[in-house]
Amino acid sequence: MTDDHIFIDNIGSKFEGKAMMREGWKGYFSMFPDYKITVTQIMGSRNDALLCGIAEGTYQNRKEKEAHFKVPAAWKAIVENGKIKLWQVFADTKVQFDITDKYK
Repeated sequence: MTDDHIFIDNIGSKFEGKAMMREGWKGYFSMFPDYKITVTQIMGSRNDALLCGIAEGTYQNRKEKEAHFKVPAAWKAIVENGKIKLWQVFADTKVQFDITDKYK
């Protein structure tokens, strides 16, 4: 990430700064330690692209099938000097909220 990195979530909330995002990702990975994205298509250029694919993860590595989500998603990425300057998520995250609510 660039030092002035910008993250925009699925509802348009904007978070700025590399340090803030590191903390944000630590929190997200504590909830979904196996979180991953699978990119199936890239549109655009090397420095400004839209990526399409799947996001998935399991709440705190629980074994129940209901603790796992797998959803279609898209991401906008802007790259500057080999680092991600902007990362924007386009996905329905209701399933993740439903999972965290169920296991709290």
